[in-house]
Amino acid sequence: MKLNLVKTLAVAATLACLGTVGVAHADALDDIKKAKKIRVASAIGVPLFAFVDGQMKPTGSDVETAKLIAQDLGVSFELVEITNAARVPTIQTGKADILVSNLAITAERSKVVDFTVPYATLDIIVGAPANVDVKSYDDLKGKRIGVTRATVNDSLVTQNAKGAEIVRFEDDATLITAAVSGQLDIISTQTAVMAAMNDKRPNNPLKVKFVQQELNLGIALPKGETKLKEVLDNWIITNFKNGKLNAVFSKFHGRDLPADLVDRKPPQ
Repeated sequence: MKLNLVKTLAVAATLACLGTVGVAHADALDDIKKAKKIRVASAIGVPLFAFVDGQMKPTGSDVETAKLIAQDLGVSFELVEITNAARVPTIQTGKADILVSNLAITAERSKVVDFTVPYATLDIIVGAPANVDVKSYDDLKGKRIGVTRATVNDSLVTQNAKGAEIVRFEDDATLITAAVSGQLDIISTQTAVMAAMNDKRPNNPLKVKFVQQELNLGIALPKGETKLKEVLDNWIITNFKNGKLNAVFSKFHGRDLPADLVDRKPPQ
């Protein structure tokens, strides 16, 4: 009886192992290669990073960077157009393989998605017309300030501008419309977005009142996809060193990437 029980347990253990192998999580890099396609999510409507050009085609430094990644992987490119608020959820739910969408590397986001080494940067700023006296968060008390929902801008203003009336918009495009139409004059955004606002309000342009934070941007991917992360990290480092990544960025932003970009450490 004891021998039969041992044999039964051994068989059960073997079957359990085989079952585990059968349902093992597929490797994202292998899936991309098998599909011969990479699905890249990007929030369209962000000036300079991802927008629609005069021929109604998506472009910008993020879109063109994503296309280069697909090209160097030897697979076709599929753009998954999303909103700013959907950036992290898109990766969590598997609706895209990776995200190239001016997403800042933060300790909080790193709990739910993985990031590559930085591939670009941006400055988060508070902007307002020249005659508006704002020099710090304290000066925002009692004032209306517009932000794009679920961004670092939103978090910084919420945490630091106590007593401010925060008006949240679903994406940068609607924030731009609000600033241009006169719905609000004070905004927290990135310099590229403010430049787009000023193109449409030349008689009352917004000025940088103070820089809230310089952000390192990373490509986001699902947690635990170590092979895919290694390939993307190496791709960024290689193309930063050979100048291709900087060429794409400077073409749209009119400035070079920081010299120490790929050596910057993630926030803890």
